[in-house]
Amino acid sequence: MEQHIQAQVQDYYGTALQTSHDLKTNACCTDDIPAAHKRILAQLETEVLEKYYGCGVCIPSAVEGLTVLDLGSGSGRDAYLLSKLVGERGRVIGVDMTEEQLAVARRHVAAHTATFGYQQPNVEFRHGFIEDLHSAGLEDNSVDLVVSNCVLNLSTDKVATYREIFRVLKPGGELFIADVFSDRRVPETLRQDPVLYGECLSGALYIEDFRRLLRELGIRDYRLTAQRRLTIDNAEIERKVGNIKFYSLTVRAFKLDLEDQCEDYGQVATYLGTAPDEPHSFTLDDHHVFETGRPVLVCGNTADMLTRTRYGAHFRVDGTKNQHFGLFPCGPAPTSTAAATETTGSCC
Repeated sequence: MEQHIQAQVQDYYGTALQTSHDLKTNACCTDDIPAAHKRILAQLETEVLEKYYGCGVCIPSAVEGLTVLDLGSGSGRDAYLLSKLVGERGRVIGVDMTEEQLAVARRHVAAHTATFGYQQPNVEFRHGFIEDLHSAGLEDNSVDLVVSNCVLNLSTDKVATYREIFRVLKPGGELFIADVFSDRRVPETLRQDPVLYGECLSGALYIEDFRRLLRELGIRDYRLTAQRRLTIDNAEIERKVGNIKFYSLTVRAFKLDLEDQCEDYGQVATYLGTAPDEPHSFTLDDHHVFETGRPVLVCGNTADMLTRTRYGAHFRVDGTKNQHFGLFPCGPAPTSTAAATETTGSCC
């Protein structure tokens, strides 16, 4: 059954869709692209842009020099954007199971290498399955950052996919994804609908099951950076899904041993204003926006995210965990998907 769904997805993205105009819903539509990214996208080849099916912006800041893995890289739009952002010293690996999409991405490697002024390509595209990254030759603790844009919902084995992500991430590495989630579990009858699955709807994880899945993998705290309710804009599909609400969420999580609650140790974080294109402020998540130079009291998990990752170069965190003051009053809303403004799964 799962192989049947996987084959349907390959056919949908390899044959049924020729450009983004063939999509039947707005689940894969993107907005709020940073100006710096738009300038790079304007340099990309037309075919790469036309066959892009992402649902959000899934590239964090401070990526220069990193090794980045793009899961479900498709036509290569995000991989090429990352190719420019990581610089010639960085490396980008795109993985996709659809040969037609890989062919599009691969035939533009030389053109983008020349456009960016690189002596050698810093991007490659591998055939493989996100449920088994060994199939793409990816070793344990080998990448700094994993990104994915509206693809993980298409996985037929979410547990295996996320387990593989944290296997290949280095300690302190980051998962940064834009994906579709639902406010309840999607019935199996809808999962078998090839259009609903291909449109990134019926494969969506219930947000609470996503939280549980990460916790089972030892990821006790993740952060929501952006969200929007999907309106679908297709009467027939809206009738099929009924009362299920779908959201495009941008989520970050780190390969760190964090606590399952936000604990107060009296630590204070100050952003130094040094991350590229973010001289005035740095956004960690939907309720942590650090103004340059302004000290902010943070919980222990947030302090670890800002010191035990690549972001440590851009922050000063004062205080240790030698003295504990109880729970930290952190978080904008309880865990819920009753409304888009309430969707959150982090402990902070």
